[in-house]
Amino acid sequence: MQLRISLISLGLLGLLLLLSIWPGGTLGNWNWGLLSATILTVALAGFFWQFERRQNSIVQLSLIATISSLAALSRIAFVPVAGLQPATFIIMITGYVFGSQTGFLVGAISALVSNFFLGQGPWTPWQMLAWGICGLLASGLGQTLSAFRLFPFAVICTAAAFLFGWITNISYWSSFVHPLNCSSYLGTCIASFPFDLIHAAGNLAFSLLFGTHFYQLLFRFHAKMSGYRQ
Repeated sequence: MQLRISLISLGLLGLLLLLSIWPGGTLGNWNWGLLSATILTVALAGFFWQFERRQNSIVQLSLIATISSLAALSRIAFVPVAGLQPATFIIMITGYVFGSQTGFLVGAISALVSNFFLGQGPWTPWQMLAWGICGLLASGLGQTLSAFRLFPFAVICTAAAFLFGWITNISYWSSFVHPLNCSSYLGTCIASFPFDLIHAAGNLAFSLLFGTHFYQLLFRFHAKMSGYRQ
């Protein structure tokens, strides 16, 4: 249900985007940045509302809160190094071990919490979505493999840095760039490429240095959680 809400949101945003760049269209004159951020915020609120309706254990909620805080703090600590985002690695290893729901929630909450210190704005829901998708991607890899494999995880974690950049670029592009067209979006992505490259290199380094240790720690906790539920 949560993933369906996110997909519906992406579909609606994609439709609006196509209409905004359609030659001769009038939607491009709208405040598309504000409109898209509003739709995305509503969709994310629906996701959290669906999660709130479920019966969640105190252990699970504590886990999500703790790892989200760790990811947020790691992001804040590395702000002086533009583009370096250890939060992405933490979110993705969490999604790899605990699955799609936890991975998405940790990603979304990490962006929201860290922006209370770094500044909220129309970019916040896009960062929440981008990091949530990173958690979803890692959970899909974790479900595919029967055991932890460092190399595939490092590859997808590195690639996720560029995906994160392309998604969050939409926020800047739709709010501050005119006209809205494929060329201007491509120019925005080219301008952000050095930062995306640093992000990717950092993800690769964090994965190779800490991936196995984080996995073993989280996997042991996951096993204890399963025993607690039983």
